[in-house]
Amino acid sequence: MKVAPVLREIRENASDKFDAMLVHTGQHYDVNMSDVFFADLDMPQPDRFLGVGSGSHAEQTAKVMIEMEKLFAEEKPDLVMVAGDVNSTLATAIVAAKAAIKLAHIESGLRSFDRAMPEEINRIVADEFSDLCFVTEPSGITNLRHEGIAEDRICYVGNTMIDSIVSNRERAKGKFSDLAKEYRIDPKKYALVTLHRPSNVDDENNLTLLVGLFEQMQTFAPKIIFPVHPRTRKKLEEFHLTERVKSITALELIDPVGYLSFLTLQDNAAVVLTDSGGIQEETTALGIPCITLRENTERPVTIEEGTNEMTGLDTAKIIALSQNAFAEKWKHASIPEYWDGKASERILEKLKIFLS
Repeated sequence: MKVAPVLREIRENASDKFDAMLVHTGQHYDVNMSDVFFADLDMPQPDRFLGVGSGSHAEQTAKVMIEMEKLFAEEKPDLVMVAGDVNSTLATAIVAAKAAIKLAHIESGLRSFDRAMPEEINRIVADEFSDLCFVTEPSGITNLRHEGIAEDRICYVGNTMIDSIVSNRERAKGKFSDLAKEYRIDPKKYALVTLHRPSNVDDENNLTLLVGLFEQMQTFAPKIIFPVHPRTRKKLEEFHLTERVKSITALELIDPVGYLSFLTLQDNAAVVLTDSGGIQEETTALGIPCITLRENTERPVTIEEGTNEMTGLDTAKIIALSQNAFAEKWKHASIPEYWDGKASERILEKLKIFLS
């Protein structure tokens, strides 16, 4: 979602200036899901697939570093662009820095100020090594300045994830009728849930509390759609919560879905409950109420200007906000500056200047 619009912009409008290679590390890889996302985003297949696979943070990072070092030695790129805050971002940034290759980071400057989150370490390191820090929101500029990043490295361009939404929202709408039949849902009559963070799903007490939350929500939510992350499904079984979950009649546990299907599920939900970072941004762009089940967020603009409310695991607050969402009583929200579908265009202009 972050890379597709940038790659398209480069290949459609600057193919005479740049030869862009797409590298898939394989950190997040499932044959079926990967194919769906590439098709949904109208994205070409990767030029190189590194096949890193799963493993501990150290194992993944090391594997990406080894394969990227080989790739850089072979291809000798003028610039490497990384996105987000995953282990592949960290690993690639380190290898590029050691090889003295210019680095650009999409989604730069976001900070939760919680170093217990592996993603926070990845963000900080990637930004430290980046020659171009592509920032999505004002907090990113402030954070980078506080960390001593030079002004000429900070580029406020907007959010490429919103570029993907702008490009695909109409296409996604066509998916809803089939999903509505399959899951027996009506627009604005269901809640959408995603959970994957270790603090929520690896902690038995917290995951049990969340199951209890869904039991309470079914008193006013006709349907709760929950695409279950494999990690979460495993923990429900490990903590002997599976049968309890099955007894919640309003709760529909489904397998993860493709980009377009998930986009339209968000767009038609009464409220989204999540511990994801990107979904906080997507719901703000779509104008959908969002409740973030975390104690911190690296995307404060979604709260300050957008549709997001952060509750942690305060059940009473979550219930009250969810009821308000179903009653269509939500705070006034707006779409942040530069979340206009043109972030990729601004990135390309920066690249032209930087590499001229």
